[in-house]
Amino acid sequence: MKEIKIGIIGFGTVGAGVAANLIKNGDVIAKRTGIKPILAKIADLDIVSDRGVEVPKEILTTDATELINEVDVVVELVGGTTFAKDFIIQALEAGKPVVTANKALLAEFGEELFAAAEKSSADIYYEASVAGGIPIIKALREGFVSNRIEKMYGIMNGTCNYILTRMENEAVDFDPILQDAQDLGYAEAEPSLDIDGYDTAHKAAILASLAYGHWFGMEPIYVEGIRGISLTDINFAKELGYRIKLLAIIKQENDDVQIRVHPALVPLGTQLADISGVFNGVMVIGDTVGESLLYGRGAGRDATASAVVADLVDVGLNLKFGSHRRVPAFRTGPQFRNVLTMDETESRYYLRLQVKDTPGVIAGIANILGDMNISISSFVQKEDQSSDSVSLLILTHLTKEKLIKEAISKIEALDFVCDKAKMFRIEDV
Repeated sequence: MKEIKIGIIGFGTVGAGVAANLIKNGDVIAKRTGIKPILAKIADLDIVSDRGVEVPKEILTTDATELINEVDVVVELVGGTTFAKDFIIQALEAGKPVVTANKALLAEFGEELFAAAEKSSADIYYEASVAGGIPIIKALREGFVSNRIEKMYGIMNGTCNYILTRMENEAVDFDPILQDAQDLGYAEAEPSLDIDGYDTAHKAAILASLAYGHWFGMEPIYVEGIRGISLTDINFAKELGYRIKLLAIIKQENDDVQIRVHPALVPLGTQLADISGVFNGVMVIGDTVGESLLYGRGAGRDATASAVVADLVDVGLNLKFGSHRRVPAFRTGPQFRNVLTMDETESRYYLRLQVKDTPGVIAGIANILGDMNISISSFVQKEDQSSDSVSLLILTHLTKEKLIKEAISKIEALDFVCDKAKMFRIEDV
């Protein structure tokens, strides 16, 4: 039986979950894999507070360097992009394999970390960085290895999905639902990373880079969150046969790539539309396998810990059989290096306009859309008996983002338009 000494840097929620999982299921792992995981060291600045898991006091330290020197595998769960990066580089330079859940660090500095791993012939595994317990990284690196990835769609933030689900189901506006999510621990006290879309964008950067063999980073990714979604638009979208989701969209577009994160209308009855609450889902469309959906808990102590321990097993097997870098952390490829700007992308669109209830309104709007070569697929007027204005709902056929933005600007300048237009993209997955 091969024993693997494991060190955890960062004894927070996930670190405690990993420790608890190893203590609880270490014997099961040993029987199933032939390697015995030994929790040898835990480093944290605070080694006094109760984490809800009992570990021997002698394995606790405040010295991360001491941990790196003494263990076989380093688990980085500090978070952030400063100290965490230093610890990972230090471990890799020492030839120690690393397991991390740090999506922000990978999205910003993945290329540098993977280069360090390659230089030292060390492994770096990062399943827990994207979609918690859903094994999407392993699927892309191994399960779909014979496929050219044509598209990926991801609902990858449980906080946003929880808020949107409750807004629809309970007919309650955004702010009180966000407060409930914070009270329940689904949202941080400072929720911007989640609700403004950047958490999802970090994950999209990792998935796109894995799919297309080029480390894109964060700069070219379009990011838009859910703050601007109203109950009105959720209800109108549902009437039209759609549900609004915060979606990561990754597509091959001829010789280019789309990588974008924004709210989108998804058709009711589809698998993605039915993912509710705090759950996540990633749909992968490959040229050979076709359409696959991976679904599960995308965050939380136990789901994330499960992914970390799965990586530890892979690393342990590599150590046992002397097969370092059996599955390289990242493989480069020559294709699909240019990321399309949003102006260059094509989509269908949902527009909601608040207009005066006077003759000629529909004709005026239709003329502008026609002049921009934008074809209308649906045009609905929603009357409001308590107001002298009405809502117009317009669904378009496929058109370029640049054209729809120009059209909206011209429409908003019309005398009978009462307010800024609301626009959402439609993804007919």
